[in-house]
Amino acid sequence: MPDPSPTSAPAVPPTPPVPLSALLAREDLALRQIAGPEGPGTVIHWAHTSEMADPYPYLLGGELLLSAGVHIPKVTGPDPEREDCLDAYVSRIVAAGGAALGFGVAPVHDTVPRALVAACGHHGLPLLEVPPQTTFSAVARAVWQLMAQARVAELRRVSEAQQSLAAAAARPAPVAAVLRRLAGWVGGRAVLYGPDGAELAAAGRAARTAVRALGELAEVVRQEGRPGGHAHGPSSATDTVDGTRLAAYALGAGRGFVLGVAAPRRDPGDHTVSSLAAVLLSLLTGEHQGADGAARSSALVRLLLGASATAVAPLLGAERWVVVHARPAGEKPAPDAVAASALGAALGSSLLDTAGDVVRVLVPADREPAAQPGWTLGVSAAAGPPEWPSADAQAARALARARATRTPLVRHGERTVLADLVPPGQAELHARTLLAPLAPLPALTETLRTWLSLHGSWDRTAVALAVHRNTVRQRIARCAALLGTDLDDPDVRMELWFALGRAGRV
Repeated sequence: MPDPSPTSAPAVPPTPPVPLSALLAREDLALRQIAGPEGPGTVIHWAHTSEMADPYPYLLGGELLLSAGVHIPKVTGPDPEREDCLDAYVSRIVAAGGAALGFGVAPVHDTVPRALVAACGHHGLPLLEVPPQTTFSAVARAVWQLMAQARVAELRRVSEAQQSLAAAAARPAPVAAVLRRLAGWVGGRAVLYGPDGAELAAAGRAARTAVRALGELAEVVRQEGRPGGHAHGPSSATDTVDGTRLAAYALGAGRGFVLGVAAPRRDPGDHTVSSLAAVLLSLLTGEHQGADGAARSSALVRLLLGASATAVAPLLGAERWVVVHARPAGEKPAPDAVAASALGAALGSSLLDTAGDVVRVLVPADREPAAQPGWTLGVSAAAGPPEWPSADAQAARALARARATRTPLVRHGERTVLADLVPPGQAELHARTLLAPLAPLPALTETLRTWLSLHGSWDRTAVALAVHRNTVRQRIARCAALLGTDLDDPDVRMELWFALGRAGRV
């Protein structure tokens, strides 16, 4: 048996909470609450049936526990020992985090034992009387139906909030607009803290103690996310002060901006809504990073005025960089500015260029670029400012190889081959032109490919193609005639092998 003395409150299952009052309102169940606190504050997360005398080891928390009292002996008149047992039984349900107890009348007991009613009243556990005509399965099904309705309502609320926040982000003062919308959705206060911990913008209201505690929580998140902080510092944190729910979200990696939210309650979907606002604010603050942003603006001005890349590089905050070329994976359309900014934030840099269908990002060399969902990346070797043009070409070739091999990320130098030096479009055009005489004759093309792969062996090619070796000789001679070339020349063989490799992708 598990330790009966829990050291902390049980964690309820991650399911939509259902108000107990909504279950009591179901006329088809005819449930009746006969003990324990009433009101909208009691919620249940699922229903569980157990006839164990000690259900503690089998509860996760938040359950409506259903029992017919099989473990409770039937007695008439006062019985102190049974009263003590029932008091212990209810205390164990409360200790396990049970939300309520449903007691089925019949077939074991004709009425709910008075000692059980008294124990539930003493420990503050809602007690429901389940009439004989209502099965426990019907009660559980009703709980799941109410949970499904709650989930649909939550998804609808989140969708509406997403549209509202996105519209706010498109307004002339987007940061303030997003904070106002967020504060309205949670019915509290939303604050944007800067890299120095100061409030940059705020909307909504909260108690003074909650405002102070929210600033302290945001500082914890900001400090943990700074370089030199814990390796796996939290990106968010929550707390409760004087009944006010607090949450803080780091915006980006190591940039110091934090979103703080204080709300009088925690409605379903609030965390998702706040997270959406955090993503938008992360994008909106990506180009404005305090002193870093000013330094980068200064670097751009100096470049425009004729300074060298080497001279302005120290203003960007790193000595060596890698260039990343990125394109949406598969056949997705060219990325828009928001998607490109999100990619830059994920890679830890706001230095990006979205010209054409390729996003180019300049990333400090100490931030190892990782594969990103929905993107294909090519990464250069680390380079100083004088080598940036070469690094840009390396990233382009790495991206071409990544797309050709359908690999999420390819780094320069991992497996550089001669084919990487030829742009894919030019390589495919050359392959089509060179092999055009063989295009109407796939048998000849396949024979040539197999013969070259087997280093010109007639016998092995014949076995591989399941034909006579004389047939192989005739086909290869026909290929040489149509192509007008000498297949004994190793340079010719190399060029044809390259073309056949590119033709396989055409």
